[in-house]
Amino acid sequence: MNGVIRKAKEQDISRIAEILVFVKRMKYRDIFHNDEFSFGELQVLTVAKQYMECCESNDSDIRPIRILDNIGVYDDGIVKGLIHVEGSEVVELYVDYFFWGQGVGSALLKFAIKEFSVDRLWVLEKNIDAIDFYKAYGFIESGEKQFVEGTEEIEILLVREV
Repeated sequence: MNGVIRKAKEQDISRIAEILVFVKRMKYRDIFHNDEFSFGELQVLTVAKQYMECCESNDSDIRPIRILDNIGVYDDGIVKGLIHVEGSEVVELYVDYFFWGQGVGSALLKFAIKEFSVDRLWVLEKNIDAIDFYKAYGFIESGEKQFVEGTEEIEILLVREV
């Protein structure tokens, strides 16, 4: 693997949106069974716009924070994956479907563990592949569960013992 993990830039937004949309369709369609969302609301342009907007302000700083400010991308000439970290929580980790199994997700997670001491994340209870992946890096089920907003699906909290 010759890629680097770097802070996402504005020119990465369309690629980030593309990865998010297509991977979510691939992994979540069988879980949520909601084609209206998957092929109606979930669109590359809509997601890209969300990543361009300012969404919150940091209490210790007047500068607004965009989602993009907390994203790292795996780049080897092609952006192949992304990781979104808030504090010590992995909010999103997605790898383009065409590059699964090539170590991109592992590189992103190892980076987040090393650079941000990530120790928690929420994952869909039915996403066994993701749960197994995170367990390989020391994450365990905490026992805490919650419903995914607006659905009957459950997500579980995984924590990493340091």
